[in-house]
Amino acid sequence: MAQVVFLRGVNVGGHRTFRPTLLVQQLKRYEVVNIGAAGTFVIRTPASQSQLRAELRRRLPLETEVIICQGRDLLKLASRNPLGDQPMGSDVVRFVSILAKRPALVPSIPMSLPPDGKWLLRILAVEDRFVLGQYRRQMKVLSYLGSIDRIFGVPVTTRNWNTITAIIKVLRHPSAPPAIHPPRYKSPKQPPARS
Repeated sequence: MAQVVFLRGVNVGGHRTFRPTLLVQQLKRYEVVNIGAAGTFVIRTPASQSQLRAELRRRLPLETEVIICQGRDLLKLASRNPLGDQPMGSDVVRFVSILAKRPALVPSIPMSLPPDGKWLLRILAVEDRFVLGQYRRQMKVLSYLGSIDRIFGVPVTTRNWNTITAIIKVLRHPSAPPAIHPPRYKSPKQPPARS
């Protein structure tokens, strides 16, 4: 079964950048599929996690936390549709935070941050190594997203539900040829962003 690699804190806001397309070419023997520009990859060729970590660390031009999970675990998560009935709007984003390992302690869930007043981030469920919730599209939410690793006591990286959906599509169609998913642009006249 495929594995999914999540790199923490890369290609965000113009900091800690690298070219995902170049990494895909360098890791060609693993049949890597790049998902977006935030350091998310599906690895189709069987390999040990230690082997993948070593390859990634050797080829990445920066230090970063490499979090790997089994594709079957994400498929199982998606099949339960854990965020299916949560309200969404133009200002609310569904997210999944992937924990580097299972936490020793899981806090009382659901949890809203800040704890008083209008919430900016809500943790709604924890399933295995996945923290599921919603956040509002506001700059202040970044500090709350950054606190998830302190809350659970392990390194974590976060992706929105649309990224998880793109991963699931690749996992469900393992025989499709690897393809690089380009970033979406605001208008056709805008030049492509550099990866």
